[in-house]
Amino acid sequence: MKYTILIAEDDEDISNILKLYLESSGYRVLAVFDGESAYQATQEDTVDLALFDIMLPKLDGFALTQKVRQNKNIPIIVLTARIEDNDKILGLNLGADDYLTKPFNPLEIVARVNAHLRRSHALNQFARMTEKPSVLSLGKLELDTEKYTLKKGGKDIPLTPTEYKLLTFMMKSPGRVYTKSQLCEVVNGEFYENYENAITVHISNLRNKIEDNPKMPQFIKNVRGVGYKIEKAN
Repeated sequence: MKYTILIAEDDEDISNILKLYLESSGYRVLAVFDGESAYQATQEDTVDLALFDIMLPKLDGFALTQKVRQNKNIPIIVLTARIEDNDKILGLNLGADDYLTKPFNPLEIVARVNAHLRRSHALNQFARMTEKPSVLSLGKLELDTEKYTLKKGGKDIPLTPTEYKLLTFMMKSPGRVYTKSQLCEVVNGEFYENYENAITVHISNLRNKIEDNPKMPQFIKNVRGVGYKIEKAN
């Protein structure tokens, strides 16, 4: 099975390089050059993963990510020439799973695409092989690993693929402490330097969704100098 990668990049040279490397790795590639065409492609074609440049015409990468997230759960990697942390954090807050700053090594793009698809489709394969729903419960939280749904007190809570991976991993071992490096490997399949800040953002987004008061979290706790753990809320 060939996975389909959508590239939304208005620089034709960059788009062609990404397309060349991804096709050489066995992927089917759709290339578009503006945000509106990218959104349309996610609705009309089977897209397994998307690469979105931030500075797109018609619909920028931030707005595009937010719009796609309304009805699609595919992994999204944003590409940006901006080096400011605020821009990276905004992309993650809007639903992106990962980001890369230009200039980048095309081989790293391929590696991250491989990692996100490996994680995403391994989870799908596991769900298909499970005859009965497997539900992880923690207090008011119920995570269904077959249906990829989270409920809190019976109310549905939407998650991005990255948030789902992190929460599933932590809920399987309540009370266990994980470093940011370990959580990075959960998301990407391996550790990437400078990705620890992204983990902080993903954890913050999870808290905003599952905590009654994100500033005083009862589920996901900081362990100073080490990392994070999840436990039953008081």
